[in-house]
Amino acid sequence: MDLQAILFDKDGTLFGFDESWGAWAGQQLDRLSKGDQGLARRIGAGIGYDLDENRFHPTSPVIAGTVDEATGLMLPFLPDYTHAALRDELDAAAADIEMIAAVDLDACLGQLRARGYALGVATNDSELSARAHLKGAGVIDAFSFIAGYDSGYGAKPAPGQLLAFARAVRVRPEACAMVGDSLHDLRAARAAGMVAVGVLTGPATETELRAHADVVLPTIDGLADWLEQRARL
Repeated sequence: MDLQAILFDKDGTLFGFDESWGAWAGQQLDRLSKGDQGLARRIGAGIGYDLDENRFHPTSPVIAGTVDEATGLMLPFLPDYTHAALRDELDAAAADIEMIAAVDLDACLGQLRARGYALGVATNDSELSARAHLKGAGVIDAFSFIAGYDSGYGAKPAPGQLLAFARAVRVRPEACAMVGDSLHDLRAARAAGMVAVGVLTGPATETELRAHADVVLPTIDGLADWLEQRARL
Protein backbone atom coordinates (compact mmCIF):
# COMPACT_ATOMS: atom_id res chain seq x y z
CA MET A 1 0.00 0.00 0.00
CA ASP A 2 1.24 3.47 -0.88
CA LEU A 3 2.01 5.64 2.12
CA GLN A 4 -0.01 8.80 2.55
CA ALA A 5 0.95 10.12 5.99
CA ILE A 6 4.08 10.33 8.13
CA LEU A 7 4.17 10.59 11.91
CA PHE A 8 7.42 11.75 13.52
CA ASP A 9 8.84 11.30 16.96
CA LYS A 10 10.32 14.58 18.21
CA ASP A 11 13.49 14.16 20.28
CA GLY A 12 16.20 12.22 18.49
CA THR A 13 14.25 12.39 15.23
CA LEU A 14 13.34 15.97 14.34
CA PHE A 15 15.85 17.27 16.88
CA GLY A 16 19.21 15.84 17.92
CA PHE A 17 18.79 14.25 21.32
CA ASP A 18 22.05 14.88 23.17
CA GLU A 19 22.65 18.11 21.27
CA SER A 20 19.34 19.45 22.57
CA TRP A 21 18.91 17.81 25.96
CA GLY A 22 22.42 17.02 27.21
CA ALA A 23 23.47 20.40 28.62
CA TRP A 24 19.89 21.24 29.68
CA ALA A 25 19.67 18.13 31.85
CA GLY A 26 22.95 19.01 33.57
CA GLN A 27 21.63 22.50 34.30
CA GLN A 28 18.44 21.07 35.79
CA LEU A 29 20.37 18.69 38.04
CA ASP A 30 22.52 21.56 39.28
CA ARG A 31 19.44 23.66 39.95
CA LEU A 32 17.46 20.93 41.67
CA SER A 33 20.41 19.89 43.82
CA LYS A 34 21.14 23.55 44.70
CA GLY A 35 24.74 23.08 43.68
CA ASP A 36 25.29 19.91 45.72
CA GLN A 37 27.42 17.91 43.29
CA GLY A 38 27.04 14.70 45.26
CA LEU A 39 23.25 14.95 45.08
CA ALA A 40 23.38 15.93 41.41
CA ARG A 41 25.43 12.81 40.64
CA ARG A 42 23.04 10.59 42.55
CA ILE A 43 20.07 11.97 40.65
CA GLY A 44 22.04 11.61 37.42
CA ALA A 45 22.79 7.97 38.17
CA GLY A 46 19.09 7.42 38.89
CA ILE A 47 18.06 8.67 35.45
CA GLY A 48 21.02 7.33 33.46
CA TYR A 49 22.77 10.67 32.95
CA ASP A 50 26.53 11.29 32.93
CA LEU A 51 27.17 14.62 34.64
CA ASP A 52 30.78 14.76 33.43
CA GLU A 53 29.89 14.15 29.78
CA ASN A 54 26.62 16.11 29.82
CA ARG A 55 24.84 13.29 28.06
CA PHE A 56 22.43 10.46 28.73
CA HIS A 57 23.60 6.86 28.74
CA PRO A 58 22.14 4.98 25.73
CA THR A 59 20.14 2.76 28.11
CA SER A 60 18.66 5.66 30.10
CA PRO A 61 14.91 5.19 30.63
CA VAL A 62 14.51 8.96 30.23
CA ILE A 63 15.41 8.89 26.53
CA ALA A 64 12.16 7.37 25.33
CA GLY A 65 10.13 7.80 28.52
CA THR A 66 7.64 10.44 29.58
CA VAL A 67 8.24 13.41 31.86
CA ASP A 68 6.00 11.60 34.34
CA GLU A 69 8.37 8.61 34.31
CA ALA A 70 11.46 10.80 34.66
CA THR A 71 9.82 12.56 37.59
CA GLY A 72 9.23 9.25 39.32
CA LEU A 73 12.93 8.36 39.00
CA MET A 74 14.08 11.71 40.38
CA LEU A 75 11.57 12.12 43.18
CA PRO A 76 13.26 9.80 45.74
CA PHE A 77 16.25 12.17 45.74
CA LEU A 78 14.13 15.31 46.16
CA PRO A 79 11.90 14.82 49.23
CA ASP A 80 10.80 18.46 49.30
CA TYR A 81 8.88 17.99 46.05
CA THR A 82 5.58 16.32 45.30
CA HIS A 83 5.35 14.31 42.10
CA ALA A 84 3.02 16.86 40.49
CA ALA A 85 5.16 19.85 41.48
CA LEU A 86 8.38 18.35 40.13
CA ARG A 87 6.72 17.15 36.92
CA ASP A 88 5.17 20.56 36.25
CA GLU A 89 8.48 22.32 36.96
CA LEU A 90 10.34 20.05 34.55
CA ASP A 91 7.64 20.49 31.92
CA ALA A 92 7.82 24.27 32.17
CA ALA A 93 11.63 24.27 32.01
CA ALA A 94 11.63 21.91 29.02
CA ALA A 95 9.33 24.19 27.04
CA ASP A 96 11.97 26.94 27.13
CA ILE A 97 14.89 24.89 25.80
CA GLU A 98 16.47 25.85 22.48
CA MET A 99 16.27 22.71 20.39
CA ILE A 100 18.92 21.74 17.84
CA ALA A 101 17.40 20.46 14.61
CA ALA A 102 18.75 17.15 13.34
CA VAL A 103 18.48 18.36 9.73
CA ASP A 104 17.21 21.39 7.81
CA LEU A 105 13.61 20.90 8.92
CA ASP A 106 12.13 23.51 6.59
CA ALA A 107 13.62 21.81 3.55
CA CYS A 108 12.94 18.24 4.65
CA LEU A 109 9.36 18.74 5.79
CA GLY A 110 8.59 21.06 2.89
CA GLN A 111 9.67 18.41 0.42
CA LEU A 112 7.40 15.82 2.03
CA ARG A 113 4.43 18.16 2.16
CA ALA A 114 4.97 19.11 -1.47
CA ARG A 115 4.61 15.42 -2.32
CA GLY A 116 1.25 15.32 -0.58
CA TYR A 117 2.07 13.58 2.70
CA ALA A 118 0.12 14.52 5.81
CA LEU A 119 2.55 15.05 8.70
CA GLY A 120 2.25 14.71 12.45
CA VAL A 121 4.28 14.50 15.66
CA ALA A 122 3.86 11.96 18.46
CA THR A 123 6.18 12.43 21.43
CA ASN A 124 6.53 11.16 24.97
CA ASP A 125 7.33 14.75 25.93
CA SER A 126 4.39 16.95 26.92
CA GLU A 127 2.24 18.51 24.21
CA LEU A 128 3.06 21.96 25.60
CA SER A 129 6.79 21.37 25.15
CA ALA A 130 6.30 19.81 21.73
CA ARG A 131 4.37 22.80 20.46
CA ALA A 132 6.90 25.22 21.95
CA HIS A 133 9.82 23.38 20.33
CA LEU A 134 8.16 23.11 16.93
CA LYS A 135 7.13 26.75 17.03
CA GLY A 136 10.66 27.77 18.05
CA ALA A 137 12.03 25.86 15.07
CA GLY A 138 9.54 27.59 12.77
CA VAL A 139 7.91 24.36 11.58
CA ILE A 140 4.76 23.98 13.69
CA ASP A 141 2.54 24.76 10.69
CA ALA A 142 3.93 21.76 8.82
CA PHE A 143 2.02 19.39 11.09
CA SER A 144 -1.66 18.48 11.03
CA PHE A 145 -1.42 16.62 14.35
CA ILE A 146 0.72 17.06 17.49
CA ALA A 147 0.38 14.82 20.54
CA GLY A 148 2.32 14.40 23.76
CA TYR A 149 2.06 11.84 26.54
CA ASP A 150 -0.55 14.09 28.17
CA SER A 151 -2.79 14.64 25.13
CA GLY A 152 -5.22 11.88 26.05
CA TYR A 153 -3.98 9.10 23.75
CA GLY A 154 -1.41 7.48 26.04
CA ALA A 155 2.32 7.24 25.43
CA LYS A 156 4.53 5.13 23.20
CA PRO A 157 5.13 2.18 22.87
CA ALA A 158 1.34 1.90 23.15
CA PRO A 159 -0.28 2.74 19.79
CA GLY A 160 -2.84 5.31 20.97
CA GLN A 161 -1.08 8.41 19.63
CA LEU A 162 -0.45 6.72 16.29
CA LEU A 163 -4.03 5.58 15.81
CA ALA A 164 -5.26 9.06 16.79
CA PHE A 165 -3.03 10.52 14.06
CA ALA A 166 -4.44 8.15 11.46
CA ARG A 167 -7.97 9.15 12.45
CA ALA A 168 -7.10 12.85 12.44
CA VAL A 169 -5.71 12.79 8.89
CA ARG A 170 -8.30 10.23 7.69
CA VAL A 171 -5.75 7.68 6.54
CA ARG A 172 -5.71 3.97 7.32
CA PRO A 173 -2.89 3.03 9.75
CA GLU A 174 -1.24 0.76 7.19
CA ALA A 175 -0.87 3.79 4.88
CA CYS A 176 1.09 5.66 7.58
CA ALA A 177 4.73 5.54 8.59
CA MET A 178 5.99 6.12 12.12
CA VAL A 179 9.50 7.61 12.11
CA GLY A 180 11.58 7.52 15.27
CA ASP A 181 14.93 6.92 16.90
CA SER A 182 13.92 4.50 19.67
CA LEU A 183 12.48 1.04 20.14
CA HIS A 184 9.43 2.69 21.74
CA ASP A 185 8.71 4.37 18.39
CA LEU A 186 9.17 1.22 16.35
CA ARG A 187 7.17 -0.99 18.72
CA ALA A 188 4.36 1.57 18.66
CA ALA A 189 4.44 1.44 14.85
CA ARG A 190 4.11 -2.34 14.87
CA ALA A 191 1.29 -2.21 17.42
CA ALA A 192 -0.59 0.32 15.28
CA GLY A 193 -0.03 -1.57 12.02
CA MET A 194 2.11 1.21 10.55
CA VAL A 195 5.36 1.10 8.61
CA ALA A 196 8.28 1.46 11.05
CA VAL A 197 11.15 3.77 10.06
CA GLY A 198 14.19 4.11 12.31
CA VAL A 199 16.65 7.01 12.25
CA LEU A 200 20.10 7.30 13.82
CA THR A 201 19.91 10.84 15.26
CA GLY A 202 19.20 9.53 18.75
CA PRO A 203 21.20 7.30 21.11
CA ALA A 204 20.11 3.94 19.63
CA THR A 205 22.40 2.14 17.19
CA GLU A 206 21.50 0.72 13.80
CA THR A 207 21.93 -2.80 15.19
CA GLU A 208 19.41 -2.09 17.95
CA LEU A 209 16.84 -0.64 15.56
CA ARG A 210 17.29 -2.91 12.55
CA ALA A 211 15.36 -5.90 13.87
CA HIS A 212 12.31 -3.76 14.61
CA ALA A 213 12.23 -1.47 11.57
CA ASP A 214 11.26 -1.76 7.92
CA VAL A 215 14.19 0.55 7.19
CA VAL A 216 16.82 2.45 9.18
CA LEU A 217 17.99 5.78 7.77
CA PRO A 218 20.83 8.03 8.94
CA THR A 219 18.45 11.01 9.29
CA ILE A 220 14.99 12.03 8.18
CA ASP A 221 16.63 13.69 5.18
CA GLY A 222 16.65 10.23 3.62
CA LEU A 223 12.89 9.83 3.85
CA ALA A 224 11.87 11.41 0.54
CA ASP A 225 14.21 9.23 -1.52
CA TRP A 226 13.25 6.08 0.41
CA LEU A 227 9.55 6.80 -0.05
CA GLU A 228 10.08 7.30 -3.78
CA GLN A 229 11.96 4.01 -4.07
CA ARG A 230 9.31 2.22 -2.04
CA ALA A 231 6.54 3.53 -4.28
CA ARG A 232 8.26 1.98 -7.31
CA LEU A 233 8.24 -1.53 -5.82
